[in-house]
Amino acid sequence: MMRKLLSIVLLSVLLATSAFANVVDSEVNTAAELVLPKVVEWRRHLHQYPELSNREVKTAKFVEEHLRRIGLEVRTGVAKTGVIGILKGGQTGPTIGLRADMDALPVTERNSLSFASKEKSEYNGQTVGVMHACGHDTHVAMLLGAAEVLAGMRDKIKGTVVFIFQPAEEGAPAGEEGGAKLMVKEGVMDNPKIDAIFGIHINSQTEIGKIKYKSGAAMAAADWFTIKVKGKQTHGSQPWSGVDPIATASQIIQGLQMIVSRQSELTKAPVVISVGKINGGVRENIIPEEMTMAGTIRTLDAQMQKDVHEKIKLTVQKIAESMGATAEVTIETKTLVTYNTPELVKKMLPSLEKAIGKENVVEDVWTTGAEDFSYFGEKAPSFFFFVGGMPKGKNPKDAAAHHTPDFFIDDSRLDVGVKAFANIVLDFKMDGKLAKISRENNFAELQNKEISVQNCRQSNFYESPFQTFRFGVLFENDVIRQLCDKS
Repeated sequence: MMRKLLSIVLLSVLLATSAFANVVDSEVNTAAELVLPKVVEWRRHLHQYPELSNREVKTAKFVEEHLRRIGLEVRTGVAKTGVIGILKGGQTGPTIGLRADMDALPVTERNSLSFASKEKSEYNGQTVGVMHACGHDTHVAMLLGAAEVLAGMRDKIKGTVVFIFQPAEEGAPAGEEGGAKLMVKEGVMDNPKIDAIFGIHINSQTEIGKIKYKSGAAMAAADWFTIKVKGKQTHGSQPWSGVDPIATASQIIQGLQMIVSRQSELTKAPVVISVGKINGGVRENIIPEEMTMAGTIRTLDAQMQKDVHEKIKLTVQKIAESMGATAEVTIETKTLVTYNTPELVKKMLPSLEKAIGKENVVEDVWTTGAEDFSYFGEKAPSFFFFVGGMPKGKNPKDAAAHHTPDFFIDDSRLDVGVKAFANIVLDFKMDGKLAKISRENNFAELQNKEISVQNCRQSNFYESPFQTFRFGVLFENDVIRQLCDKS
């Protein structure tokens, strides 16, 4: 009799708990839908008045005022213009980071929107148009919406939420620090200590109402390179009297593409080398002495990244020599591989599915786009996913790409990002597996692989200036060095 009574009580508790959970789920999704008009309004204001990296002064003030209005603890001036909002829940629990980037690009908008940007600014000594051509305006608006929804459900939150509004994701101006790397350096992930961090990115070629994600390595490491070619100046009518750095540069550009198509194992991971800027010469009939080109490298494998760097240097040097010129190559790492912690992805997928329906959450392939969100992922388990911004029924091939003047986002379903963030916060619980994803655990797992000094050298663990992904685990540099030193 007692056992039967106990079973009835237990069943009642389970049913009550389930009913309460369903009420909360319904409440958060309804709240996200109700806040959508505000989110759209905020997004359009931010779109109309964009600001470049490390110059997001008005944007930061806009964010700060809203966070204070809904009762959050606010910190400003983080990593130049960053803003942090802290929401302490009504119950004890883990600390969750939610991140949105704020900066715009030096692009002149070509859309006929009523809220299209007309802003101008200075960039690298040039007057340029400024545009949210990567959708960071939507990121800020969605995170503000999530903050408002969650602030209204404070008593149901177990733990603390840190809202991170980050400047300079697109890269700090020359000679300045900035972005996620500087935020991490200034202790954003440590005060309070963040247990897991989440980020979203709008995508102009994914239909509205959809979320796409990839577990593990998801986005590429990005390096920027500069190549200076030096020849011998001469009259344009007598090229044989000099050494043409522009002709040399054209051969180098072709050579760089041979590294991709003929020297990289593309079945292992993608490689991209793109030249985005060329400067040389002052007059039509003068072959100049020097010219400079600059571009980006994208890789998703640590060893391939190192190999590509070496091949670029060798290719440039040999082509320059063959033309009688000299060349200098510099390469700077901008972001790491964005790595979605598999355990965290698996744990939180039900929250995304609950937010917008299982059929609307789609596993995707990795991308050669890059994100400095990767620096946050060095400090805690992380999950970065994409929210659709393409009008329903549009062919993705016809949608303007990011970083272009015609970039367009349908903002009618920005509630998707709000729902995703809010459901993640309300559902997240720190378990043993996630707690063990730490420096010590990675170190122990490496030790179990019995890596010798020779393996360290062969795998280029010790020399690697970036994250290393081996054996299905992401390892931080200092962990690698400790092990190799011990070996």
